[in-house]
This record gives sequence, C-alpha cells and structure tokens, in this order.
Amino acid sequence: QVQVVESGGGLVQPGGSLRLSCAASGSMFRFSAMSWHRQAPGKQRELVAAITSSSSTNYADSVKGRFTISRDNAKNTVYLQMNSLKPGDTAVYYCRYSRLSLDYWGQGTQVSVSS
Repeated sequence: QVQVVESGGGLVQPGGSLRLSCAASGSMFRFSAMSWHRQAPGKQRELVAAITSSSSTNYADSVKGRFTISRDNAKNTVYLQMNSLKPGDTAVYYCRYSRLSLDYWGQGTQVSVSS
C-alpha cells in the first residue's frame, strides 16, 4: 500500500501563486508516474498535469504556461507550481501515484482563488 499526502493548498488572490506538494511512501517512487488532478464543485475530476518516471510532462490546455509539474525522487515528492492563478482554478487538487496498473490517490488539498 502506498500512502499519498498532498499539502500546500490555500486561499490566494487572482494572479497569485501557490506550490502544491505531494509526498508518497515506499521505495518505488522513482519508477512511478505521478499526476495532479482537480475537481471543482459540480464538475468532474480532470487531469491538470502529469510527469512520467523519466520526467516527461504533459499539461491540460487550461494550465499550459502557468503551471509546472516537477519531481524530486530523493524526497519521494512531486510538486505543482501554480502561477497566474485564476478564479477558475478553484478546486480540490488531488495527487495520483500510478505504477504497474495500480493507482493511489491522496485525500486532496483545497485551492481557492478569490479577491
């Protein structure tokens, strides 16, 4: 069983920045694919950004140029740097750990963008 824990959410004004962190347990982190997803009230959960074990990345069109996903295998941690935040980015952000057809999700962290 892999434990996944997100942190770093909060309330920020439009145009501001936040960095989310996601720590995963276990010794196989460096072989995992990691991704961030978000779910706004009344909407389906959507993929925000993903990073493979070789650090290839992809992003949702809505966040390209504003968000950056990265990983630190020495710390078993993946990050999501979010810049130029908009009210439409308000959601619960979830981290997913994927390896060998198994997925583990964190409990989510709330990001609210409002003046």
